[in-house]
Amino acid sequence: MRTTRTAAALLAAAALTATAAGCSSSGGKDSEDAANGSGGGRPAATRAMTVAMVTHSGEGDTFWDIVQSGAKAAAAKDNVTFLYAADKEGKGQAALIDSYVAKKVHGLIVTLAKPEAVKASVAKAVAAGIPVVTINSGGPHSKAFGAITHIGQDEAVAGEAVGEELTARGRKKALCVIHEQGNVSLEERCAGVKKTFKGTVENLGVEGTNMPAATSAVEAKLQAVKDIDAVVTLGAPFAAASVKARQGAGSRAEINTFDLNAAVVAQLKAGQIGFAVDQQPYLQGYLAVDALWLHEDNLNVIGGGKPVLTGPALVTEKDVPALEELTARGTR
Repeated sequence: MRTTRTAAALLAAAALTATAAGCSSSGGKDSEDAANGSGGGRPAATRAMTVAMVTHSGEGDTFWDIVQSGAKAAAAKDNVTFLYAADKEGKGQAALIDSYVAKKVHGLIVTLAKPEAVKASVAKAVAAGIPVVTINSGGPHSKAFGAITHIGQDEAVAGEAVGEELTARGRKKALCVIHEQGNVSLEERCAGVKKTFKGTVENLGVEGTNMPAATSAVEAKLQAVKDIDAVVTLGAPFAAASVKARQGAGSRAEINTFDLNAAVVAQLKAGQIGFAVDQQPYLQGYLAVDALWLHEDNLNVIGGGKPVLTGPALVTEKDVPALEELTARGTR
């Protein structure tokens, strides 16, 4: 269905209907609640355990809703109580990790978007005997921080795939929009684009928590630099913002984006964006919970000491028919 841009195998997981309640400080959710472990089926006949996830999500980022959907589905079958919290600032993430260590959870899932900010807190968890799985960002730091595995895409490889695709599409000048300053994964993506793109790439930092301001910044750049013929956004919500910015600037630049959701699929269908990079966030959440459950129950470590890759894969309008139903239910 998709054009895979890396030799790593994409692990598959069954999509289960999850009714377990979680907690969130992002993605349109306001409260933090523990999952009850009931997913409409029979949970695993293993002792109950509690797993907490801490991410760097900003307010309203639908990507993390999909990650949570996968985590809750795995938790429902694994007899796991799932907790979730997020903070866009590294200091806040560290405090959340510390709070879950104090609660003596059985496993932690964390992102390393700003690795130095959470390094000490992750170390406390490891020292307390709490297994840690990192997901999504900061993969190169995962092993050194003591995590048992990392689950996500190789961000540099993903960026390189985008650069190759832009070249194949005949683009000459690209704008790479970074919506969170200091996020190492976003920087790796743009660096990867620069590495393989035969044209030129300029990075543009925008205020990711202020969508009108981000839209205006992209519009202003497209008005000022008329020969930009490609815009690469690093998160699904910013694709729509850049489409609006292109219209305002009277630009003909092609909009492409990292990450996938229902809105992006609709934009692909309408021809408003060219392609999206799918890193399968549902799988990141699902496999992270499963990894901790397997480690708790059977001392398994998936990945053989290497990251478990969930992407990248490039999705175009040709993939829309197969993806519309999946994105609508919140699993892709």
